[in-house]
Amino acid sequence: MEGLTAAFSGAFDAAQQWLFEAVIGPAAFALGAGHLLEDGYAAAGWVVAGLLQIAVMLLLIGPAQRLWPAEPVTDRAAIRVDVLYTLLHRLGLFKLLMFFTFEEGLTQALGALRARGMPTLHLDQLWPGVTDGPLASFVLYLLVFDLVGYLIHRAQHQWDRWWSLHAVHHSQRQMTMWSDNRNHLLDSVITDVAQVLVAILIGVAPSQFVMLVAATQLIESLQHANLRWSFGRLGERLLISPRFHRRHHAIGIGHEMGARGALKGVNFGVLFPWWDMLLGSADFGGRCEPTGIRDQVEQGRDYGRGFWAQQWLGLKRLMGGH
Repeated sequence: MEGLTAAFSGAFDAAQQWLFEAVIGPAAFALGAGHLLEDGYAAAGWVVAGLLQIAVMLLLIGPAQRLWPAEPVTDRAAIRVDVLYTLLHRLGLFKLLMFFTFEEGLTQALGALRARGMPTLHLDQLWPGVTDGPLASFVLYLLVFDLVGYLIHRAQHQWDRWWSLHAVHHSQRQMTMWSDNRNHLLDSVITDVAQVLVAILIGVAPSQFVMLVAATQLIESLQHANLRWSFGRLGERLLISPRFHRRHHAIGIGHEMGARGALKGVNFGVLFPWWDMLLGSADFGGRCEPTGIRDQVEQGRDYGRGFWAQQWLGLKRLMGGH
């Protein structure tokens, strides 16, 4: 397994180097941005990871959707908007914007704190001989980020202000493999900053961070796919299936549900259902239910059809309007 991991890592590095030398580097010099070559190399990694994800989606998940759909496809225009969100995020455009606005400042601030004595934590070095290998450390960091993702996702549903942005994601009534990145940009900014902060604090290497995010995103694409798949009684408790996550998106469940005390919604897990099971938010009883938001379906509330409408209406909700 270690050999396979090393082979994949080598192939990925070669593709990243080629893209940087053939396209991004020359473009940076042509635009007078030669001082940003290091950032351009990182951007090449995000592009390669995104292209790999999209290839898997088109070659594997897409055909599966056509063979085992959870529901008929009736709104292709809504799906096209989700494709736009996916390309924006998976091809590194959003990450590049984040670097030049928030992430660079965050990295510099933490660097200054470390220069003043703040200790540097490398989580994968806490158990020498157990987690210091590339595969073991990847699994460890994946579990940590899965817990962080669960807590963020649960907060998105619990806090009304945050929900006003996250509702963009839940307003999709035609869920497909493209729906994972359908998020308000401000919502994505908040979650990205939180993830980058955690990555820096626990010592995740930049290249490893790219792989962690890419692996997570690809599995999330499968979860959002228009598939009637369940992984069986045991499998459902090991990895989140499309059916388990579809329950999370079911009409009336996302933010309105209060049947479990103050809990608004169920099935907040990102990759594994374990945090839901441990923290009382798991619901394995769902089927292929219609998705959306209750006031959208029952009262006709407008959450926007196009990209810019969805972004604008999300901001209005955040400010207390609409």
